[in-house]
Amino acid sequence: MSEDIDFGKVEELAGKVIGDVAGAMSVFMAVLGDKAKLFDLMDGKGPLTLEQLADLSGMNSKYLHEWLGSVSAAGYVTYDPEKETFEVTPEQALVFGREGQPACMQGFFEIILSQFATHEKAAEVFISGEGRPWSDHLPCCFCGTDRFFRPGYAANLVATWIPALEGVEDKLKAGAKIADIGCGHGTSSVLMAQAYPNSKVVGIDFHAPSIEAAKAKAAEAGVDNVEFIVAKAQDYPGDDFDFACIFDALHDMGDPVGAARHIRETLKDDGTFMLVEPMAGDSMADNMHPMGQIFYAASCVVCTPASLAQEVGLGLGAQAGQKRLTEVLNEAGFENVRRAAETPTNMVLEVTG
Repeated sequence: MSEDIDFGKVEELAGKVIGDVAGAMSVFMAVLGDKAKLFDLMDGKGPLTLEQLADLSGMNSKYLHEWLGSVSAAGYVTYDPEKETFEVTPEQALVFGREGQPACMQGFFEIILSQFATHEKAAEVFISGEGRPWSDHLPCCFCGTDRFFRPGYAANLVATWIPALEGVEDKLKAGAKIADIGCGHGTSSVLMAQAYPNSKVVGIDFHAPSIEAAKAKAAEAGVDNVEFIVAKAQDYPGDDFDFACIFDALHDMGDPVGAARHIRETLKDDGTFMLVEPMAGDSMADNMHPMGQIFYAASCVVCTPASLAQEVGLGLGAQAGQKRLTEVLNEAGFENVRRAAETPTNMVLEVTG
């Protein structure tokens, strides 16, 4: 059977693939620049020659020449061909440097790099259909995840997300008991402990190394109204919580219904559960855009394998959407689910009843 091939479409697709490969290499170059602190070093210095950057950084000019060529072609650094200078503009600095700013993408890049580094394991899991525990990933996956989400939480959690919930902010200011389930490295727990000193925050995660990192983060921040414990979401200790929250982690859990059910059982009757999940529409067709492309890929190699490695193994996926999430929450016994806030990357659901 002969094929009727449209070579114009082949050329178009091949051109897109070249752009994708260029992007993949640019991510790698951005990580090198981050590790070498080149973006921060160039930030605010204005146009620099290759020799000036070599002097400032103490690095080999031959390596810098090749790196600058790549990141300049990518638009990550601004090149002046007439003066043969290189500059990191304020806009570029916000995306590639300036740790903690909401626009910084370096955490994203670390997550991608961690998956490339263990691609053989990822392929094995993908082909076999088996699960892959969260603990099986490289440390840069955990650090990158925290680094990527941290600026968004810092910008939105206290300023907009909690105030969007009915009556919760007043409770936390007066003094309440908070459960932060799946807290990871503890960024969200520490932010709430700092913002609401009259409240007590309990950070909970089943990954012991992450809990150790969270304890270190709290000690560095100097907050004493937060504690961290190693436990699973579906059977962590404690009760009478006024407020419970999960940040970008419910879909990673093997038994999200069981986790939500346990949260309901440990909340006070008038308590509130805030669920923060990746932004997604209710169908795959709704998610055919770059963020959907990224979240589906991350879910394929990190989130879904983590779920399948646990009890039940529901495999909810990072692009479940509000309708599917509501079904899970209703099955757990919650009656009311409302979208209280959103950002380009997250939806915030207020869950009660």
